Amino acid sequence: MLTNFRSIKETKKETKGRGMDLNPHEAMFETLGFIINRATSSLSFAGRGVFVTTGKVPKGAVVCMYPGTIYQQYEPIFFQSICNSFIFRCIDGVLIDGNDNGISKVIYRSCNGRDRLGPYKTSDATWLSESPANPLAVGQYINNCSNEKAANVCYQEFDVPATFPVELRQYIPNVNYGHIMERPLRCVVLVALREIEKGEELFSNYYTIVR
Repeated sequence: MLTNFRSIKETKKETKGRGMDLNPHEAMFETLGFIINRATSSLSFAGRGVFVTTGKVPKGAVVCMYPGTIYQQYEPIFFQSICNSFIFRCIDGVLIDGNDNGISKVIYRSCNGRDRLGPYKTSDATWLSESPANPLAVGQYINNCSNEKAANVCYQEFDVPATFPVELRQYIPNVNYGHIMERPLRCVVLVALREIEKGEELFSNYYTIVR
């Protein structure tokens, strides 16, 4: 994951230096060899999903991230949870609210504006828009697998290490609800279970998590 962040950032710097200011998706393709986008799901009544629109995803690659506000088990999330299908529960009970609308959106923006390390932002709020600066931050839109559509990605949880570069935290689409800077930041990424071709929709198993 750190390599992905560094690579995308360096790709944008290099191309800008050559007079080519790449957008996030172009930088993603230059760095990772594929592009993902949100679109209407191939499943009936599933709403939006995530598709590989350019290139090919190799087996074992990080395909996207699950963005949102991180809640510990003891923190209040009742009102945010009402009619909210974007809340992800980690193995240890930590919750990630990946809803980009309503009260969830307001809370994320508030926490994002609260936390800084000197001149650096510690999280990325652009995932709340249709044009996220980090194009990987669309994992909340990946639909559950079915009998017809097998899972091709799986969830993997991890805590951001203390050694993670400060200047790259601005690309992490997660923020802690509680203002405790020493608390580890939980992240969840989705990893390809097999090679995924252009045009395929991404499907996960909501009950399978790797830690």
